[in-house]
Amino acid sequence: MPSTSFRLPACLAIVLAAACAAPAVPAATTPRGISGEIREDMDQARREMRADLAAARAELVQGNLELGQSPAVARRKAPAADAPPKGEITPAGDLLVDGRAVPVDLGQRRQLQAYRAQVVELALLGIDAGEQAAEAAIDAVDHGLFRLLFDAATGRLERRVERTVKRTLAPQIERICHRLPDLLESQRRLADSVPEFRPYATLDPGDVDECAREVRRGLARDGVRRTRRADTG
Repeated sequence: MPSTSFRLPACLAIVLAAACAAPAVPAATTPRGISGEIREDMDQARREMRADLAAARAELVQGNLELGQSPAVARRKAPAADAPPKGEITPAGDLLVDGRAVPVDLGQRRQLQAYRAQVVELALLGIDAGEQAAEAAIDAVDHGLFRLLFDAATGRLERRVERTVKRTLAPQIERICHRLPDLLESQRRLADSVPEFRPYATLDPGDVDECAREVRRGLARDGVRRTRRADTG
Protein backbone atom coordinates (compact mmCIF):
# COMPACT_ATOMS: atom_id res chain seq x y z
CA MET A 1 0.00 0.00 0.00
CA PRO A 2 1.15 3.60 -0.36
CA SER A 3 3.63 4.45 2.34
CA THR A 4 2.41 6.86 4.98
CA SER A 5 5.45 8.93 5.70
CA PHE A 6 5.61 10.06 9.31
CA ARG A 7 8.63 11.75 10.76
CA LEU A 8 8.58 9.91 14.10
CA PRO A 9 12.37 9.26 14.14
CA ALA A 10 13.04 12.95 13.53
CA CYS A 11 10.43 13.84 16.12
CA LEU A 12 12.05 11.60 18.71
CA ALA A 13 15.45 13.00 17.82
CA ILE A 14 14.18 16.53 18.53
CA VAL A 15 12.74 15.43 21.87
CA LEU A 16 15.90 13.65 22.98
CA ALA A 17 18.12 16.48 21.77
CA ALA A 18 16.08 18.93 23.82
CA ALA A 19 16.32 16.65 26.85
CA CYS A 20 20.09 16.31 26.53
CA ALA A 21 20.42 20.07 26.28
CA ALA A 22 18.48 20.64 29.49
CA PRO A 23 21.48 21.15 31.84
CA ALA A 24 22.61 24.15 29.78
CA VAL A 25 19.33 25.97 30.46
CA PRO A 26 19.06 28.06 33.64
CA ALA A 27 17.39 26.09 36.41
CA ALA A 28 14.49 28.49 36.77
CA THR A 29 13.48 28.17 33.15
CA THR A 30 14.43 24.57 32.39
CA PRO A 31 11.15 22.69 33.07
CA ARG A 32 8.81 25.25 31.53
CA GLY A 33 11.01 26.30 28.60
CA ILE A 34 12.13 22.86 27.44
CA SER A 35 8.72 21.28 28.08
CA GLY A 36 7.16 24.03 25.99
CA GLU A 37 9.59 23.35 23.16
CA ILE A 38 8.84 19.64 23.32
CA ARG A 39 5.09 20.28 23.22
CA GLU A 40 5.55 22.63 20.26
CA ASP A 41 7.59 19.97 18.43
CA MET A 42 4.87 17.38 19.08
CA ASP A 43 2.16 19.72 17.80
CA GLN A 44 4.21 20.48 14.70
CA ALA A 45 4.70 16.75 14.10
CA ARG A 46 0.93 16.24 14.29
CA ARG A 47 0.24 19.06 11.83
CA GLU A 48 2.81 17.82 9.32
CA MET A 49 1.61 14.23 9.59
CA ARG A 50 -2.03 15.17 9.08
CA ALA A 51 -1.18 17.34 6.07
CA ASP A 52 0.92 14.56 4.50
CA LEU A 53 -1.78 11.95 5.01
CA ALA A 54 -4.53 14.24 3.71
CA ALA A 55 -2.50 14.70 0.53
CA ALA A 56 -1.96 10.94 0.26
CA ARG A 57 -5.70 10.30 0.62
CA ALA A 58 -6.56 12.86 -2.04
CA GLU A 59 -4.00 11.40 -4.44
CA LEU A 60 -5.40 7.90 -3.95
CA VAL A 61 -8.99 8.94 -4.53
CA GLN A 62 -8.42 11.33 -7.43
CA GLY A 63 -5.34 9.97 -9.19
CA ASN A 64 -4.53 6.92 -11.25
CA LEU A 65 -3.95 3.68 -9.36
CA GLU A 66 -0.47 2.44 -10.22
CA LEU A 67 -0.58 -1.34 -10.49
CA GLY A 68 2.03 -3.05 -8.40
CA GLN A 69 1.51 -0.41 -5.66
CA SER A 70 -1.57 -2.07 -4.18
CA PRO A 71 -1.96 -3.10 -0.52
CA ALA A 72 -0.95 -6.62 -1.51
CA VAL A 73 1.62 -8.20 0.75
CA ALA A 74 3.47 -9.68 -2.20
CA ARG A 75 6.57 -11.50 -1.07
CA ARG A 76 8.07 -11.91 -4.53
CA LYS A 77 9.08 -9.23 -6.98
CA ALA A 78 9.84 -9.89 -10.61
CA PRO A 79 13.37 -9.09 -11.72
CA ALA A 80 13.61 -5.70 -13.41
CA ALA A 81 14.17 -7.33 -16.82
CA ASP A 82 10.94 -9.35 -16.46
CA ALA A 83 8.80 -6.60 -14.98
CA PRO A 84 5.83 -5.51 -17.11
CA PRO A 85 5.61 -1.90 -18.32
CA LYS A 86 3.97 0.63 -16.05
CA GLY A 87 0.30 -0.16 -15.57
CA GLU A 88 -2.41 2.14 -14.21
CA ILE A 89 -6.16 2.19 -13.70
CA THR A 90 -7.77 5.61 -14.00
CA PRO A 91 -10.81 6.74 -11.97
CA ALA A 92 -12.81 6.48 -15.22
CA GLY A 93 -11.90 2.79 -15.54
CA ASP A 94 -9.26 2.99 -18.26
CA LEU A 95 -6.41 0.48 -18.12
CA LEU A 96 -3.20 2.22 -19.16
CA VAL A 97 -0.20 0.13 -20.14
CA ASP A 98 2.94 2.15 -20.69
CA GLY A 99 0.71 5.22 -20.97
CA ARG A 100 -1.56 3.80 -23.67
CA ALA A 101 -5.21 2.93 -23.04
CA VAL A 102 -6.18 -0.72 -23.57
CA PRO A 103 -9.49 -1.05 -25.49
CA VAL A 104 -12.20 -2.27 -23.09
CA ASP A 105 -15.95 -2.65 -23.29
CA LEU A 106 -18.43 -1.30 -20.76
CA GLY A 107 -18.42 -4.47 -18.64
CA GLN A 108 -14.63 -4.57 -18.46
CA ARG A 109 -14.51 -0.88 -17.59
CA ARG A 110 -16.88 -1.47 -14.68
CA GLN A 111 -14.72 -4.34 -13.47
CA LEU A 112 -11.64 -2.12 -13.63
CA GLN A 113 -13.42 0.60 -11.67
CA ALA A 114 -14.63 -1.90 -9.06
CA TYR A 115 -11.14 -3.37 -8.64
CA ARG A 116 -9.61 0.09 -8.34
CA ALA A 117 -12.22 1.02 -5.70
CA GLN A 118 -11.34 -2.08 -3.64
CA VAL A 119 -7.62 -1.35 -3.74
CA VAL A 120 -8.15 2.31 -2.88
CA GLU A 121 -10.43 1.36 0.02
CA LEU A 122 -7.76 -0.95 1.45
CA ALA A 123 -5.06 1.66 0.93
CA LEU A 124 -7.19 4.23 2.76
CA LEU A 125 -7.64 1.78 5.63
CA GLY A 126 -3.86 1.46 5.73
CA ILE A 127 -3.43 5.24 5.84
CA ASP A 128 -6.03 5.49 8.63
CA ALA A 129 -4.17 2.80 10.58
CA GLY A 130 -0.88 4.60 10.09
CA GLU A 131 -2.38 7.88 11.25
CA GLN A 132 -3.86 6.31 14.38
CA ALA A 133 -0.55 4.62 15.20
CA ALA A 134 1.39 7.84 14.62
CA GLU A 135 -1.00 9.84 16.81
CA ALA A 136 -0.68 7.22 19.52
CA ALA A 137 3.11 7.29 19.24
CA ILE A 138 3.18 11.07 19.58
CA ASP A 139 0.90 10.82 22.62
CA ALA A 140 3.26 8.25 24.12
CA VAL A 141 6.17 10.68 23.71
CA ASP A 142 4.28 13.83 24.66
CA HIS A 143 4.94 13.86 28.41
CA GLY A 144 6.64 16.19 30.83
CA LEU A 145 10.36 16.88 30.62
CA PHE A 146 11.42 14.88 33.66
CA ARG A 147 9.57 11.76 32.59
CA LEU A 148 11.09 12.11 29.13
CA LEU A 149 14.57 12.40 30.64
CA PHE A 150 14.05 9.32 32.79
CA ASP A 151 12.41 7.22 30.08
CA ALA A 152 15.00 8.19 27.47
CA ALA A 153 17.86 7.36 29.82
CA THR A 154 16.44 3.95 30.73
CA GLY A 155 15.20 2.96 27.27
CA ARG A 156 11.58 3.00 28.40
CA LEU A 157 10.64 5.71 25.89
CA GLU A 158 11.48 3.60 22.86
CA ARG A 159 9.78 0.53 24.33
CA ARG A 160 6.64 2.49 25.21
CA VAL A 161 6.37 3.94 21.70
CA GLU A 162 6.89 0.49 20.14
CA ARG A 163 4.20 -1.10 22.35
CA THR A 164 1.77 1.72 21.65
CA VAL A 165 2.24 1.50 17.87
CA LYS A 166 1.87 -2.29 17.81
CA ARG A 167 -1.23 -2.19 20.01
CA THR A 168 -2.84 0.43 17.77
CA LEU A 169 -1.91 -1.21 14.47
CA ALA A 170 -2.80 -4.85 15.23
CA PRO A 171 -6.62 -4.60 14.88
CA GLN A 172 -6.32 -2.36 11.82
CA ILE A 173 -3.95 -4.77 10.06
CA GLU A 174 -6.31 -7.61 10.89
CA ARG A 175 -9.15 -5.75 9.17
CA ILE A 176 -7.03 -5.30 6.05
CA CYS A 177 -6.00 -8.96 6.03
CA HIS A 178 -9.63 -10.05 6.28
CA ARG A 179 -10.43 -8.13 3.09
CA LEU A 180 -7.60 -9.57 1.02
CA PRO A 181 -9.52 -12.73 -0.05
CA ASP A 182 -12.20 -10.54 -1.67
CA LEU A 183 -9.50 -8.53 -3.43
CA LEU A 184 -7.87 -11.75 -4.63
CA GLU A 185 -11.15 -12.93 -6.13
CA SER A 186 -11.74 -9.56 -7.84
CA GLN A 187 -8.21 -9.70 -9.24
CA ARG A 188 -8.83 -13.21 -10.61
CA ARG A 189 -12.07 -12.17 -12.34
CA LEU A 190 -10.45 -9.08 -13.81
CA ALA A 191 -7.45 -11.05 -15.10
CA ASP A 192 -9.83 -13.52 -16.77
CA SER A 193 -11.78 -10.70 -18.35
CA VAL A 194 -8.93 -8.40 -19.40
CA PRO A 195 -5.83 -10.33 -20.56
CA GLU A 196 -3.69 -7.18 -20.55
CA PHE A 197 -4.22 -6.94 -16.79
CA ARG A 198 -2.78 -10.42 -16.08
CA PRO A 199 0.89 -9.36 -15.66
CA TYR A 200 -0.22 -7.07 -12.83
CA ALA A 201 -2.25 -9.71 -10.95
CA THR A 202 0.53 -10.42 -8.46
CA LEU A 203 -1.51 -11.11 -5.31
CA ASP A 204 -1.85 -14.85 -4.69
CA PRO A 205 -3.36 -17.09 -1.95
CA GLY A 206 0.04 -17.45 -0.29
CA ASP A 207 0.19 -13.69 0.24
CA VAL A 208 -3.27 -13.72 1.82
CA ASP A 209 -2.35 -16.60 4.14
CA GLU A 210 0.94 -14.95 5.11
CA CYS A 211 -0.83 -11.73 6.05
CA ALA A 212 -3.22 -13.57 8.37
CA ARG A 213 -0.39 -15.67 9.87
CA GLU A 214 1.70 -12.60 10.65
CA VAL A 215 -1.21 -10.93 12.45
CA ARG A 216 -1.95 -14.10 14.44
CA ARG A 217 1.73 -14.46 15.39
CA GLY A 218 1.88 -10.89 16.61
CA LEU A 219 -1.32 -11.19 18.63
CA ALA A 220 -0.14 -14.51 20.11
CA ARG A 221 3.20 -12.98 21.16
CA ASP A 222 1.40 -10.07 22.81
CA GLY A 223 -0.90 -12.50 24.63
CA VAL A 224 2.03 -14.53 25.97
CA ARG A 225 3.75 -11.37 27.22
CA ARG A 226 0.59 -10.19 28.98
CA THR A 227 0.16 -13.62 30.62
CA ARG A 228 3.74 -13.61 31.87
CA ARG A 229 3.36 -10.12 33.30
CA ALA A 230 0.15 -11.18 35.05
CA ASP A 231 1.85 -14.26 36.49
CA THR A 232 4.77 -12.25 37.81
CA GLY A 233 2.54 -9.50 39.12
